[in-house]
Amino acid sequence: MSKVHLITEALIEEITKAIDKADSIYILTSFVMKSGVDILKKPLQRAVERDAEIKVCTGDYLFVTQPEALQNLTNISEKIEVRLYKSNGKSFHPKAYLFQYGDDDGSLIIGSSNMSRSAYTHGVEWNLMMNSETSIDTYEKAVREFMKLFLHEQTVPINDETIGEYKKLYDQYHRENPNLIRTWTKAEETELMIPKTQDTKTVEIVKETQENYGPISPRHAQIEALEALEIVKEEGYEKAMCVMATGLGKTYLAGFFAQDYNRILFIAHTEEILKQAKRSFQHIMPERIYGIYNGTTKEHRADTVFASIFTLANERHLNKFKENSFDLIIIDEFHHAAAKSYQRVLDYFQPDFLLGITATPDRMDGKDVYGICDGNVAYQLHFIEAIQRQWLAPFHYIGVYDETDYSQITWLGSRYDEEELLRAQLREDMAQKIFESWEKHKQTRTLGFCSSIKQANFLANYFKSKGVRATSLHSQGSEIPRAEAIKMIENDQLEIIFTVDLFNEGTDIPSLDTLLFVRPTESLTIFTQQIGRGLRLADGKKHCTIIDLIGNYRNADNKLSLLDTRTADERKKSADAIPQVPENCFADFDLDVINLINELRKKRQPRKEQLRHAYLDLKMELGRRPSYLELHLYGDSNAVEYYQEFKSYIGFLYWAEELDKHEEEVFKANEAWLKEVERTGMSKSYKMIVLSYMLSRGLDGWLSPVTPEETASYFHKYLTAKEYRKRIDFSDKQGKRLWDYDKNKVAKLIADMPMSKWSGSSKGLLTFEGGVFRPAFDVEPGHNETLYEWTKEICEYRLHRYFERKSN
Repeated sequence: MSKVHLITEALIEEITKAIDKADSIYILTSFVMKSGVDILKKPLQRAVERDAEIKVCTGDYLFVTQPEALQNLTNISEKIEVRLYKSNGKSFHPKAYLFQYGDDDGSLIIGSSNMSRSAYTHGVEWNLMMNSETSIDTYEKAVREFMKLFLHEQTVPINDETIGEYKKLYDQYHRENPNLIRTWTKAEETELMIPKTQDTKTVEIVKETQENYGPISPRHAQIEALEALEIVKEEGYEKAMCVMATGLGKTYLAGFFAQDYNRILFIAHTEEILKQAKRSFQHIMPERIYGIYNGTTKEHRADTVFASIFTLANERHLNKFKENSFDLIIIDEFHHAAAKSYQRVLDYFQPDFLLGITATPDRMDGKDVYGICDGNVAYQLHFIEAIQRQWLAPFHYIGVYDETDYSQITWLGSRYDEEELLRAQLREDMAQKIFESWEKHKQTRTLGFCSSIKQANFLANYFKSKGVRATSLHSQGSEIPRAEAIKMIENDQLEIIFTVDLFNEGTDIPSLDTLLFVRPTESLTIFTQQIGRGLRLADGKKHCTIIDLIGNYRNADNKLSLLDTRTADERKKSADAIPQVPENCFADFDLDVINLINELRKKRQPRKEQLRHAYLDLKMELGRRPSYLELHLYGDSNAVEYYQEFKSYIGFLYWAEELDKHEEEVFKANEAWLKEVERTGMSKSYKMIVLSYMLSRGLDGWLSPVTPEETASYFHKYLTAKEYRKRIDFSDKQGKRLWDYDKNKVAKLIADMPMSKWSGSSKGLLTFEGGVFRPAFDVEPGHNETLYEWTKEICEYRLHRYFERKSN
């Protein structure tokens, strides 16, 4: 076969040949049809049988992809990973097939063929096929770009839950567009993809020259974080997370911590962060050997490897390393770590210690990333506290009223419809208001955050027409190169840069003293990152001015909590929704903004519905009902709120109609017991450890009577298995440590503390008489298995949450 050749017919022959010899198979297709799955079924089954890696990414644009096709694709084998790109109305047209044969050989097909029978057999299609040796750079870039799209935040895993949700949207769309569905039914493979003109928003990172901070030694928050990490290690933890505001030196913290380890893996999601981290580590430990592992460079034998997650998540590259290759693994920008790519890598390696560093946990309560670290946050310093300590610059926040009615703009699940938003934004009167607000409050150097390239260009041109030295920077080419524009604003040759998603992570321009927000806040994480761009300390800089246009968009009131020194409970109890900022900061709002925020607060969705939505989001991600502990670790809402509202997690499931008829019967008959396990006080962990022992006896024995002596060995082993459990909870009434096992002493402790006290407070559900502890309620035989599993879920959750809370 020639190195590059054109395929205009019978594409399935080339695809089948490639599948039959490939170790890795990546398919990217705009849509999937049942006929296409049928024709690929046997080749894919053969690939599964020889343990080939198979990934398929498709899209929902115009709802051409058939739900049945997705179901059939997943039915081939659970080993095939399928994800659906939620286009939110944005055109989605890729067609690519990537095959890897061993370590050094591969092929790539790119052209017009989606996954359908006609595209593979008799349709008029053009596809170009090339060997990796023709251009290894092109091939590796294709692999990287596939992985980025496959693991993009807008893709969802295909499972029974997500297929069900997609089918509802699919059916609704085709009911509203009956002519389209008749056309597709008649000629299944006809592609009716109507392009929609829009800006392409590619997130890029700009990294400037590292400032010289003098001697390389820990400072400020780094000293505190290193001390906290040492305590964590002494307590027996093997994982930890550090949350440090932008500007406090997270990468240098990681480098200082890494000095005690021999082999280190540093993982990040951008090339710029990898290169920056390598330079930082070299400043601290110049004697080490450093290597980059990404799409083009494979220096995997170095002492410290800086790896791109998009390359490392590829199974072929992952298998180049042994599971115990690294003593220490560091995940930078750890709020990305909940993504499947990171989880795959973390599941593979077995380091002595895992350290996650981030300025912004992905969700505001951080449950997803906290869960990856077993709930252990060693150190946490957000930008508000860093400002109070004078480690970051204070801010002057100006809330300017934006009279745009965002309720009339379509919300697409994660963002506003771009065309509708642009119609509201690209107006002369709006530009004039933005200019006047900026002119009134600005200092010397401004970064303006826009929602689209068109808006950035529009505002840059408008400001220039007013005599302002302005430019726009974005992913589709700019009038001034990025590095030059950054130097120009530092040297006072530019007054303002309008940008789109280029300055969210990894960017250092300490002299910036004004931020201008002319976009609705859709992501609180990104808003936090962008605020951090202006808070770095610099000579002559007294504060950062934040000029923010606030309208009735989603998150308008939530975003202000990021500036607030009050706790969440204090904010809930207060009638005032306007934030209380640190003493060295200042906040001023237009009267219309104050009225708007108070009105939005009154219309907040009831908490029960918020909890339902958070639960359903997680259920969709997992493809099944989450356990109580999973809800706590990965859910959007705080798991304790489910207890507060419904008295038990199972009570919530009953209210949300998530139980089948049998489960409803079990819940109604045993509600008192489930509430008891949820509500019983835990000044110590002892009650749940006793319950854990009872459950360890299995389905048939968990409700049998138990004695303190019988429980003692399990109780002692549980509390001494982890250093932090031993330190937190294992002492008798006199404070004497019981770390050396003495059966009689441990049994006495169990009798005095959990068994006697719990029997007395359980309202007759438990008894402790004659040295025997037993449940005093009856369970119908048909209910036992379900009740056992539910009790186990609650017990595991309560033990985890107890030690998590005590450790923090």
